[in-house]
Amino acid sequence: MDNYSLKLFLTLAENLHFGRTSQLCNISRSALSRQIQRLEDEVGQKLFERDNRMVSLTPAGARFTEYASKVNDMWKELKEDILEDRSVLKGELSLYCSVTACYSILPGILTIFRKKYPEIHIKLKTGDASEAMSNVQEGKIDIAVAAKSERLASSIAFKEITKTPLVFIIPAGGWAYSEISPENLPWDEIPMILPERELARRRVDLWFRNQGIRPNVYAQVSGNEAILAMVNLGFGAGVIPELVYEKRPFEVDVRPIKVTPPLEPYSVGICVQQRRLSSPLIKAFWESFSRP
Repeated sequence: MDNYSLKLFLTLAENLHFGRTSQLCNISRSALSRQIQRLEDEVGQKLFERDNRMVSLTPAGARFTEYASKVNDMWKELKEDILEDRSVLKGELSLYCSVTACYSILPGILTIFRKKYPEIHIKLKTGDASEAMSNVQEGKIDIAVAAKSERLASSIAFKEITKTPLVFIIPAGGWAYSEISPENLPWDEIPMILPERELARRRVDLWFRNQGIRPNVYAQVSGNEAILAMVNLGFGAGVIPELVYEKRPFEVDVRPIKVTPPLEPYSVGICVQQRRLSSPLIKAFWESFSRP
């Protein structure tokens, strides 16, 4: 069992697709399959269930993922610790963020960082903002751009970049409630497109509960950009961070509205595992910028 095999395993465990993993790791599918088979032989358990249509982790595979992640982190930390020339930091950092954060927040951060540390390469992964914090906690990613949760785990370090309000958005026209002023909207009737889970959903649910309103939930959606798109199509009203509305990559026929009381804003920043702040690469990223 070597670090290369563990890296292949972790990439496959993340993507659950042999073809995609072989492309990402620059290895043939047959060679990848042989590497995984060797790991399974060494572990003595099947790590993946696979057929012609899908790949999934077995219970043993899920446990082995935790082990492989820890070993991979320790290997990266060891390489950083024994750098011969500490004046020139080299290596790779994995960074997770939403699509919106990718083009609205990251450019400013990465421009500064790349100027200071051109030999540190960023491996960027985009996805649902609600999964950012858990990706860091589980060791799947080094750094994430995330909204600060109400109860931040003591194992997580967080540095704020900006604040953004949570806002209700409605179609700008052509729907059943176009003629009604925002302050008189019948919130118990309006079809709502709400976040599926996590911080935004808790705050929206709390807002409705405090108003004594039982919302008419039309859809529960993973991803702020998807909520924006559905409201744009006229399916109903939604709730997203104002930053997502302001930095949207496409034109939409929606408008934000003010509600009383307002929803609690988001604190958006970078987060890492507290124990990994001693890593030279992560420390360099952490200290390379401050809130404007």
